[in-house]
Amino acid sequence: MASRPELQAPPEIFYNDDEARKYTSSSRIIDIQAKLSERAMELLALPEDGVPRLLLDIGCGSGLSGETLTESGHQWIGLDISESMLNVALERETEGDLILGDMGQGLGVRPGVIDGAISISAVQWLCNADRSSHEPRLRLKAFFGSLYRCLARGARAVLQVYPENLAQRELILGFAMRAGFSGGVVVDYPHSTKKRKEFLVLSCGPPSLSSAAPQAKLEDEESCSDDEDSSEDEENQSVSVSDRHRPRKKQKLNKKVKGREWILKRKDKMRRKGNTVPADSKYTARKRKARF
Repeated sequence: MASRPELQAPPEIFYNDDEARKYTSSSRIIDIQAKLSERAMELLALPEDGVPRLLLDIGCGSGLSGETLTESGHQWIGLDISESMLNVALERETEGDLILGDMGQGLGVRPGVIDGAISISAVQWLCNADRSSHEPRLRLKAFFGSLYRCLARGARAVLQVYPENLAQRELILGFAMRAGFSGGVVVDYPHSTKKRKEFLVLSCGPPSLSSAAPQAKLEDEESCSDDEDSSEDEENQSVSVSDRHRPRKKQKLNKKVKGREWILKRKDKMRRKGNTVPADSKYTARKRKARF
């Protein structure tokens, strides 16, 4: 786990000028980014009607994933916290509009204007507290809440993530569901160590009955729905809209009931202070029934 960049430094520090140029000039990284972006576009399932859409690239970096959006004929807006990465994107003359910002503080995009969103290897950074003021739960809440608001009704967001463990995956998915999204996790090549990739496929609003469930890729290039055989592979399970729930308030256990003796003492104390108190009777402190 030491090789994970999010465990080494905050993104705006880790991706400095040297790292940004090294990242963008690596042919291996360029190839990986292209494949992940193409897969994200496939899962985004935009209508094939030739009409360009306005897409959002969250954690766009130097614009490598944005090139896939441009080649697909769409317009896009990129957001990233690293100024060095965005400077490289400007030097490369990427087609998208670029925003310097922290997604953990909200996206700052007008409501309902985005037709789809992708993110490649960025959202898991929100699970780290890089500063004393950072609370991962609040940052995830701000991110998914603003993402839900800026998407058009029925639009999708496809977020490729590298969760560190099961708890982190559940944390990310849980806040997505609380924001109002429906959807779940699509795991490509779940039994491969190197090729395994996780995508959060989220829909803005309740799922449509006519929309097909996303298909995960397997080693033999066959595809299967992640809710088709949930008992076989735990990590291929899909979370549907019916699984969404808001956490209930914790009920206080072993609550002490104030008895008759305590109430009589309390009434005597109020009388000594000169307050008007009802007279004592056999009904004082008697527990009422649920209904009369």
